[in-house]
Amino acid sequence: MNNTQHCLVSIRNNYGHFSDKERLIADFILKYPDKVIHYTINQISEKLSIADSTVFRFCKRIGFKGFQSMKIALAAEVVAPIDNINEKIEEKDSIGVISEKIFRSNIKTIEDTLQIQDENLIIKAVNAIMKADRVHFFGSGGSAIVALDAYHKFIRSGINANADLDSHLQIMSASQMKDKDLAVLISLSGSTKDLLDISQVLKNNKVPILAITNFAKSYLTERADIALYTVADETDFRLEVLSSRIAQLSIIDALYTNVMILRKELGRCALQKMRESVSLKHL
Repeated sequence: MNNTQHCLVSIRNNYGHFSDKERLIADFILKYPDKVIHYTINQISEKLSIADSTVFRFCKRIGFKGFQSMKIALAAEVVAPIDNINEKIEEKDSIGVISEKIFRSNIKTIEDTLQIQDENLIIKAVNAIMKADRVHFFGSGGSAIVALDAYHKFIRSGINANADLDSHLQIMSASQMKDKDLAVLISLSGSTKDLLDISQVLKNNKVPILAITNFAKSYLTERADIALYTVADETDFRLEVLSSRIAQLSIIDALYTNVMILRKELGRCALQKMRESVSLKHL
């Protein structure tokens, strides 16, 4: 991880694993990053009524050598947020300016999401897909479209994959899954009721769950066996769900490509059969 530019991202990604005192520090930094860069470690500890050593350990926890190195990284992120590519869209902006801001914001979302990826978790996710008898993708709302895209990709691999858009069909499918299958649950918030209902059915059936979500701490991640995270920002005109979809699709692409490489000849044969069949649809 490049700590020089991704202090806040690291805090958000690790938030679900913090102790109560660590969350107190995290909340303060997330809320007042522009003030924290001017504070000493003693000032932080006094404001939060905690020991200096607790603040120091927190900095180590998120990947820095100490408080000063964390402050330097935070300052770089706050003072120079990568050429303002995440600046707000305004009504007075021209069509060209708005379009450029959207493209740059999507680029930043993908870069931030890449920075928080844990290679070990990606390896676990790929291995889980490889050994599963059946892989079923679940999503609600905008994430349902991502689940359908995942199905559209993985059906090319020869793996037994599926996805449903209707919530009733989703929970019915979940009820038929077994402990040797894999359920991939995609949710921005990790707290969508339909997905949580499905996750409970899956847990009852002892089905392994791979979650793709935007928050480290959520009901979904608590029930997941493996969790991969995305990072997305929200502005006045652009809901975080828009950029989150780009990040979710990128994670799906990474999983699919890794699976295809590992399947070797099986993957190539399945893809060739798919191409030959689809060619019948062309004139």
